[in-house]
Amino acid sequence: MRPFVIALTTASILAACAQEESVYDATGTFEAVETIVSAEATGTIKALNIEEGQQLKKGTQVGYVDSTQLYLKRKQLQAQIRSVLSRQPNISTQLAALLEELQQAEREQRRVASLLNSDAATQKQLDDATTQVNIVKGKIAAQESSLGITMSSLREETLPLQVQIEQTNDLLDKCRIVNAVNGTVLTKYAEAFESTTAGKPLYKIADLSTLVLRAYVTGDQFSNIQLNQKVTVLVDAPGGYKEHPGTVQWISDKAEFTP
Repeated sequence: MRPFVIALTTASILAACAQEESVYDATGTFEAVETIVSAEATGTIKALNIEEGQQLKKGTQVGYVDSTQLYLKRKQLQAQIRSVLSRQPNISTQLAALLEELQQAEREQRRVASLLNSDAATQKQLDDATTQVNIVKGKIAAQESSLGITMSSLREETLPLQVQIEQTNDLLDKCRIVNAVNGTVLTKYAEAFESTTAGKPLYKIADLSTLVLRAYVTGDQFSNIQLNQKVTVLVDAPGGYKEHPGTVQWISDKAEFTP
């Protein structure tokens, strides 16, 4: 009879259901979830501090790819931004002369108003002084608007450079070789001072604290198996078997021949 494939997984090791008439009622193989950590940058591996069998924690930096050119590119972009911003006008200096002219016009306006109160000046003279004040104020407003447009234009000119710096920072981060998961290094594919490319595997790692047992059962046992069912795993041990708890996490929807 064609058997069904099931997968049993647990926090430690995995299992098979026990029956009264036999010690075990299914056999299979243990598997670990393996992760291949690949390079995210192209260049020479300057350091790769791992060895097969070594246990690593997630997020640990284990090496890096040469990033000299990216570092220099970022410095160049930062210099370009400083160069653009150095063209920003000094608003206070640009307006200083007009503000002084406005103060002079306002003093003249007040002087003429005082003379008018003493009948020593005419209304036309006061109107002319007031007009002069308004003209200077208009010049100041126009100058402020022009300087504001210039400042805004220069800031917008730096935005593409800022984006390029962010892109460069991202590429610099990808030069760091960071371990992806907690686990044990199974295979090392590269060494320091070798050239690598983005996507090229560097090493394989697996968390051996959690294993999956892929077991095969016969059709008459299939009706007695359910998802999340608790089972007992028997592994070879001196003098017999050692028991471990397990949970059925997956049942194949297709029959397969026993391998």
